[in-house]
Amino acid sequence: MEARQLLQLMIHSVYSNKDVFLRELVSNASDALDKLRLEKLRDDSLDADVADLHIEIDIDDDARTLTVRDNGIGMSYDEVGQLIGTIANSGTAKFLQELREAKDAARAEGLIGQFGVGFYSGFMVADEVTLVTRRAGEALGTRWTSRGEDTYTLEPVPDAPQGTSVTLHLKPADPENQLHDYTSPWKIREIIKRYSDFITWPIRMVPERSGAADESGENDEAPAPETLNSMKALWARSRDEVSDDEYHELYKHIGHDWRDPLETIRLQAEGTFEYQALLFLPAHAPHDLFTRDFKRGVQLYVRRVFIMDDCEALLPPYLRFVKGVVDAADLSLNVSREILQQDRHIEMMRRRLTKKVLSTVKDMMTKDQDRYATFWREFGPVLKEGLVTDAENRDAVLALASFASTHHDSVPTTLQQYVERMKDGQDDIYYLTGESRQSIENSPHMEAFRDRGIEVLLLTDAVDEVWADTVGEYEGKKLRSVAKGQIRLDTEDDDTADGEREKQTEEYAGLLGWMTEQLDEDIKEVRLSSRLTVSPACVVSDAGDLTPALENMYRAMGQEVPRAKRILELNPGHQLVKGLNQAYKEREDRTELTETAELLHGLAVLAEGGQPKDPSRFVKLMADRLERAL
Repeated sequence: MEARQLLQLMIHSVYSNKDVFLRELVSNASDALDKLRLEKLRDDSLDADVADLHIEIDIDDDARTLTVRDNGIGMSYDEVGQLIGTIANSGTAKFLQELREAKDAARAEGLIGQFGVGFYSGFMVADEVTLVTRRAGEALGTRWTSRGEDTYTLEPVPDAPQGTSVTLHLKPADPENQLHDYTSPWKIREIIKRYSDFITWPIRMVPERSGAADESGENDEAPAPETLNSMKALWARSRDEVSDDEYHELYKHIGHDWRDPLETIRLQAEGTFEYQALLFLPAHAPHDLFTRDFKRGVQLYVRRVFIMDDCEALLPPYLRFVKGVVDAADLSLNVSREILQQDRHIEMMRRRLTKKVLSTVKDMMTKDQDRYATFWREFGPVLKEGLVTDAENRDAVLALASFASTHHDSVPTTLQQYVERMKDGQDDIYYLTGESRQSIENSPHMEAFRDRGIEVLLLTDAVDEVWADTVGEYEGKKLRSVAKGQIRLDTEDDDTADGEREKQTEEYAGLLGWMTEQLDEDIKEVRLSSRLTVSPACVVSDAGDLTPALENMYRAMGQEVPRAKRILELNPGHQLVKGLNQAYKEREDRTELTETAELLHGLAVLAEGGQPKDPSRFVKLMADRLERAL
């Protein structure tokens, strides 16, 4: 049922331009040729013909079929069943869910490349699709046939050639629905030139014979196939020779994306070690960017020969969203991933490519705020990982980072802008982490800062818990969490403020000591707060302790860390705290006060988004207290 739903959505709803089916099939064929070349380099004993690797397009006007054929790596019988026969292998259920949630055609098309189901675009233009394939080195081939329903046929083929051929039994042309006549050679030329001119393998079209053979038999031989693509590596051509559209089509091919990239980056290094790089910053973050299985890295070529996809050694993990091509002149053709990790040339390339990407984002930040805003919205959370993992480029990442703050409801700020706005006498950069802006702004920890108009950075990404502690300071200004340690924001005369605090501490000394004893299992200290103006209490971490969120993060990664006791702060100006202090002084039986202390601590934990240690007990105490209040 899912397969039929998927195919119907793709055929009738997703693709706005049906011509792209050919790009999908050619792209798959190109990948198969790349894989065969690489496999042959690794295993010279592989029984495979690599003398003339190419893609062939064959049109049969009478039968109304179009065949895309390659002599690449091919597939085994089991691989056909897994990769082609079972659409669910590409994540059909999740694909369908996201497809239904897509709010525009462009985003819907973008999901195709993300989920790897582009092969099925052939059913937009065909009533039936037949695939014949034989894996290089194997003797038996496989035929798969389907009409786009839930069922298909799968059978062995003893005489299949090496590689894969996909034959589309074309639907009648329907110009009103943008269904063109794909048996027309000029249409095929147009599509290949538009989408696949950069493919490094020759794409050949088998021409139809014209006219009958004459008596001498000179026309008996079929005309030579016509090569449709230029096969020029875009990264090897000068910028003046390549259009933006050509760059964008290359990105779409290697990035499996249907949208244009946000930025194109060219780099050419000459001297003792030569290489060329053509990198792209996507306009949208892929759905699986933060999953363990996300394929990161750019394609690596050596002297125009494809070596590997997703070369992780060329860029650090926090730039894993960058797509592109790097072509080196002096690497071995049989280089492995293990060798790459230790190669000094690769390390040189990695350092320069990283700096080039970061400088490009910095330029975008200063020259085109709208594009920078798009980039940071999509990739800011992953880029901030570099603040933790890349000490060499930490300052560069910090300079191009921006954060939400209380200074503006929607416009983020840089740390430099924050420092320029700091109040006289303010020595620290204040921040607070949380799940959302709303939850942070409603936190009790923010009350004194709001009252005094002191700006606070509002950090909502998971990595924020880590990088703020790692970075520590910016331009001599310490980064301080408003939920950790002692906070002093007094604006009045220091002597007056100190005197008032000393007086309050003396007045509440008994209560503070008693509550510390009563709540000893959960907290390390009860003290008066200088950060509260409205709420009765809040919990804070000691200056050197991990926050609960950070503790949970480490545990989720399998690292066991001791649970740190926290500090309960009371607002001496709140009526509840004043009444509690008065009751403590007047009553000898403090059973109910003990429960009140528990409730006060539980409310403080809830206010910061946490959960009481014993929720059922907390609820019972609260219900009893409310019942007595009626």
